[in-house]
Amino acid sequence: MIAGAGLAEGDMLATLKRSHPRLMADERTFANLKRLIESERTAKRCYRALREGADSILEEAPSIYEIPDGLRLLSVSRRVKERVQALALVYRLEGDRRYRDRAWKELEAAAQFKDWNPKHFLDTAEMTYAFALAYDWLFADWTASQRQTLRQAIVTLGLKPGMAVYASANGWHKRDNNWNQVCNGGLGIGALAIADEEPELARAILQNARQSLPLAMRHYAPDGAGTEGATYWDYGARFNILFLASLETALGTDFELSKIDGFAQSGLYQIYMGGADRMSFDFADCGLRRLSTPMHFWMGRRFRRPEYNWFRSSELARPKQDGGFLDLLWFDANSGFDPARLPLDKYFRAAECVSMRSSWTDPNALVLAVQAGDNSNLSGHRHLDLGTFILEASGERWIIDGGVDHETYLGHQHHNPKWHYYRIRAEGHNTLVINPGADPDQDLKAVAKIVQFDSRPQRTTAVVDLTAAYAKHARGVQRTFTMENRSAVTVADRVHANAPADVWWFAHTPAEIALGADRTEATLTRNGKRLLAKIESPAGAVFEVREATPLATSPNPQKQASNRGRRKLAIRLRAVKDAELRVRFAPARSA
Repeated sequence: MIAGAGLAEGDMLATLKRSHPRLMADERTFANLKRLIESERTAKRCYRALREGADSILEEAPSIYEIPDGLRLLSVSRRVKERVQALALVYRLEGDRRYRDRAWKELEAAAQFKDWNPKHFLDTAEMTYAFALAYDWLFADWTASQRQTLRQAIVTLGLKPGMAVYASANGWHKRDNNWNQVCNGGLGIGALAIADEEPELARAILQNARQSLPLAMRHYAPDGAGTEGATYWDYGARFNILFLASLETALGTDFELSKIDGFAQSGLYQIYMGGADRMSFDFADCGLRRLSTPMHFWMGRRFRRPEYNWFRSSELARPKQDGGFLDLLWFDANSGFDPARLPLDKYFRAAECVSMRSSWTDPNALVLAVQAGDNSNLSGHRHLDLGTFILEASGERWIIDGGVDHETYLGHQHHNPKWHYYRIRAEGHNTLVINPGADPDQDLKAVAKIVQFDSRPQRTTAVVDLTAAYAKHARGVQRTFTMENRSAVTVADRVHANAPADVWWFAHTPAEIALGADRTEATLTRNGKRLLAKIESPAGAVFEVREATPLATSPNPQKQASNRGRRKLAIRLRAVKDAELRVRFAPARSA
């Protein structure tokens, strides 16, 4: 008996569709897609780009087994996945055997790998998905021998290593981050692809995935936010939705996983956690890129949310935005949704982040994003950034986040704690540091809640309780963000230290900074535009301009991300026990 085979009541495969394709598509899908490409301009452009990519793959050598960083096969798994998706779809639409045969060369090479690197199971999961898609979509075109090769690879290199994890006491199946979603999703899709040939194994995989996946999905509650940032939401939600979509087409049900609290609202997360130009609020390990995903198409249709369709279709309507495989599979044209219908402000509870803006349609809008939440995910993708913020105005991002430091992904090589790196520490963000030293400059387990959120047309306020972050030094720390008249932002801090303390205030910027004569005012200049910053309290506080580098007392690993071209506006309060610090930002009017 396979471990885990009795986890769920009833036979999960009782409604299995016996024919192929059954993963996210059927024969009607491809017929409908052909018509769409012929009639819809954006879909036609997306397909043209996909086919050009597939044509270039025809001339490339198959992937080889390589682990360039000593840990991950992931770049290879993703290359195989992207190639197989493109080749399989173009073949289904055009019937040109060159695409099928090139897909086979890729698959045959990966099937001969010694393993799919289960010690870094994301690699295994993404490869399993690629093989499952190829097996299912091209089932009628493979020979019996080719099917056997693909099926054997899915079983021995994908599903059985997955069952070993499910049988263990610890692993990604017990975690609540993107690993859970990607690994359960990739394995679940692999199980659905071969469920009629390997029913016992497939049943066990699906039952375990059904039990495990809600651990990650519960974090969407109550408002739909991700806990690892806007671009990691993309990764986790992508495989989550691939799996749910495959359950629906293969079994006719997703076992109500899509009804988990907050999931239907989670398409809002990227909508709100981007600036006026949709560039991500790149808190923590987020990438800095434009937001919107193919999953917004799927979610828009599934949950009848036209704002999701608008968010993706309007992005694809931009020049040179070609979309990809999933855009074509789930394509849904904009139904005419007016983004002005969206509330200007949003507080995502539990994830503890806030977005405020003056407009959804003005490219020069004033936009503020605030990050609070839970430092204990530092081992995942959080930073010590409680209380930090990002500020945009006049079409510029004035106050920026540090962004990811890829050295922190190489801990297996350098063995440095993540918090040793400047971009991860509080001093590398736009928040407070109290009594700086060589230790973590926020508590590693601190949780900062937004204890007040009030959204009104002329005044929006978010209050963050930062006491837990600085409990070593203070009995109370509170930061209040206020957007006034949709034209200015104030950041106000109250610090009640245990003893006279050294308090630093930081705000990072790519702009040039000029200080006024008394140093209580600063003018930030970028691309001919200006932002004014003014210290409103306390008396005697002054700005200084510093390089974006560690303080002399901080850890400073030799190899870390460069912050060249950035600087920080800083305020230092010396030997204060009770302090109120208030800084106002406002875009300068054009002369």
